[in-house]
Amino acid sequence: MNKAIIGKKLGMTQVFLADGTMVPVTVIQAGPCTVTQKKTVERDGYAAYQLGFEPVADKKLTKPELGHLKKSGCNAVVKHLHEFKLDNADLEVGSVVECDTFAAGDLVDVTGITKGHGFCGVIKRWNQHRLKETHGVGPVHREVGSMGPISSPSRVMPGKNLPGHYGVEQVTVLNLSVVKVDKEKSVILVKGAVPGAKNSIVYLRNAVKASK
Repeated sequence: MNKAIIGKKLGMTQVFLADGTMVPVTVIQAGPCTVTQKKTVERDGYAAYQLGFEPVADKKLTKPELGHLKKSGCNAVVKHLHEFKLDNADLEVGSVVECDTFAAGDLVDVTGITKGHGFCGVIKRWNQHRLKETHGVGPVHREVGSMGPISSPSRVMPGKNLPGHYGVEQVTVLNLSVVKVDKEKSVILVKGAVPGAKNSIVYLRNAVKASK
């Protein structure tokens, strides 16, 4: 069965397995999530579920958002909404998805928004090396360098690595292993790092390439 949940990245730590192996893990507060909308092939052309996470007061949402939640009849006011294409999931509007939908040993794909680094040069943004720190090299040690041909074609080619905004991109990390699930605290420990800063929203779903 396809499984998914919305969570919040709390940070990273380490745990020790039974054999003494130290494993770095990311702590994710996963759920509880309320099913706010159910889409069907007959009505919408595809099967999907919309989940809501993190209850908030009515005044924190706009009127269109409140109207959408009221129309669905889920009786929940939540801050974050996200749609998952779950073909064979058996859920209804108003159902609650807990963190125990996943178990230790499951493989998951985690999607998040990476940290923002602002306007960065080519060394940090594209991992280019700097120019030599020696005589004859002007104060251009961290510059871009050659921009392209001087004659034919006399232009900067598309795709050239240039300075610019770095980060704040949606990134998905595949096939991360679930180390532990704590239902009492609504916490999932995932092996390795996931995109995003602390307290950022992440989306977990069962790994789509696990069997390949």
